[in-house]
Amino acid sequence: MTTMKNLQKRIAVATKRELADLVITNAKVVNVWNGKIQKGSVAIVDGFIAGIGDFQGKNTYDAKGQYLVPGFIDGHVHIESSFVTPSSFSKAVLPHGVTTVITDPHEIANVAGKAGIDFMMEDAKNAKLDIRFGLPSSVPATPFEDNGAKLTATDLYNYYENSSVQGLAEVMDYPAVHHAEEDMIQKIVDAHNAQRTIDGHGAGLSSTALSVYRAVGINTDHEATTMQEAMARIELGFHVMIREGTGAKDLASLLPAITPETSHQFLFCTDDKHIDELVKEGSIDFHIRKSIELGIDPITAIQMATRNAATCFGLKDRGAITPGYRADLVLVDGLHSWMSVKAVWKDGQLVAEDGEYMLLEESPVNHLSTPLPSINIGNFRKEMLTLPMKGCKNANVIGMKHHSLLTEKLHLPVNVGDDVFIPTKDDGLAKIAVVERHHGTNQVGVGIVKGFELKSGALATSVSHDSHNIVSVGMNDDDMKIAIEQVVQQNGGLVLVDNGKVIASVVLDIAGLMSSKPIETVIGELNRLHEALLHFPITQAINPFHQLSFLCLPVIPRIKLTNRGLFDAELMQHIDVPTN
Repeated sequence: MTTMKNLQKRIAVATKRELADLVITNAKVVNVWNGKIQKGSVAIVDGFIAGIGDFQGKNTYDAKGQYLVPGFIDGHVHIESSFVTPSSFSKAVLPHGVTTVITDPHEIANVAGKAGIDFMMEDAKNAKLDIRFGLPSSVPATPFEDNGAKLTATDLYNYYENSSVQGLAEVMDYPAVHHAEEDMIQKIVDAHNAQRTIDGHGAGLSSTALSVYRAVGINTDHEATTMQEAMARIELGFHVMIREGTGAKDLASLLPAITPETSHQFLFCTDDKHIDELVKEGSIDFHIRKSIELGIDPITAIQMATRNAATCFGLKDRGAITPGYRADLVLVDGLHSWMSVKAVWKDGQLVAEDGEYMLLEESPVNHLSTPLPSINIGNFRKEMLTLPMKGCKNANVIGMKHHSLLTEKLHLPVNVGDDVFIPTKDDGLAKIAVVERHHGTNQVGVGIVKGFELKSGALATSVSHDSHNIVSVGMNDDDMKIAIEQVVQQNGGLVLVDNGKVIASVVLDIAGLMSSKPIETVIGELNRLHEALLHFPITQAINPFHQLSFLCLPVIPRIKLTNRGLFDAELMQHIDVPTN
């Protein structure tokens, strides 16, 4: 809250009648308003910038001629997909210069409903990072699968009283908008009346469908994967988020759409990125480095990571180094593709230096009085993994695309024995199964997938977007059953099995999505899993668990598998696996 005393003190520092709390000296200050670089000092008082120029302070920090840029903003992220809680996530991304994120907790909301959202918001209070929430708009994401909860407009309404709520998160149920379904439209109306933003999810949508989104006030999208799709969105006035995460990597294909005329409409997001990659590779700082490497002007890349994102979300107190703005600042050693973050300030406080988180306080994971649900797969049996072929020798097969959430609909001959599908090593086809894990319904969808190049064994995970049932891919039913049951035993996570033995696993004991353990422990488990995968008979071209987790998301074309069976996202209906 701004007070008379705050502003009077800020004026006193700005007019140099009083010393600043902190002055960052000898900096090359990047001005994202005009694209120029100014040499000087930045004066900070009460966490805000009071002036740029020649100032004196109670404390000083010598920038040593390095570049000072605004704090980076991640426009769209699911923190659950990092495998850690919001408070742990904060400690991972702040050293990379990310000071604000817009997060959509629809992963845990699809598992636990309001209790999941409450957990994320409570734990986020322990974070130094500014975590702003989009309210999950599509829980369930579609009516074609089974998740753990349902959130109506009435369920979400009171959350707008929370100042950390940014708006309505990605509206991914386009049919509900197209048909003006009452509950979805009420969610959009409530966001408008609360004067909050509304995010879109336009995967595979035509220009007409995108226009429908714009007509109801949806003004962002992070699902463009080609230059043509990006330009179609720009023409309609969308803010286009360029995604570069663990699985979906759209940066290179979208950069040609960035011109002096269009760059102001672009910003960055990670969407889904695992904690080990965030710590090692970076977050939005990685986007900046890669953009520069691919030929984007460094100042433009920084504007996209800061000013553009703040403008998109109406964050009027950040996104630039200017008097009156929050002192969310990042010191980098240069404006080049190997740019390194040297120091980070959040609200004027030094929180990271040379890649290390500086604050020592440790906050425990906040478990709510109402427990989050555990995994329930009912009376699961190996026979449920059988895939009858109904006398057919051909099948509809999910064609996985590496580093993309999109899939192909393939029609291929498959190996059949006793009228059931049997995976073999020779054709690159594996069995995939989705086991309903929320209500113990014993529903299991079984299909065939191409792209993992799996030769033996099985993988299973409780992270499967967006309903987060258990998904497994494997070459035999025995290993798949062991992998699925191990996921249940550890109340969620990632499991790798071969020849009847669990080779490696990562425990995600919070709703089957996040770990209650420290970052270092989670990264250690992930490292052991990745090491095991290096010696596993599977393609090394992708992160197989991340790719697997998105093969259950029926809102993204073209075919996916849910617990109810194979789903065609263009026909908007389930289809048979066997085909003539």
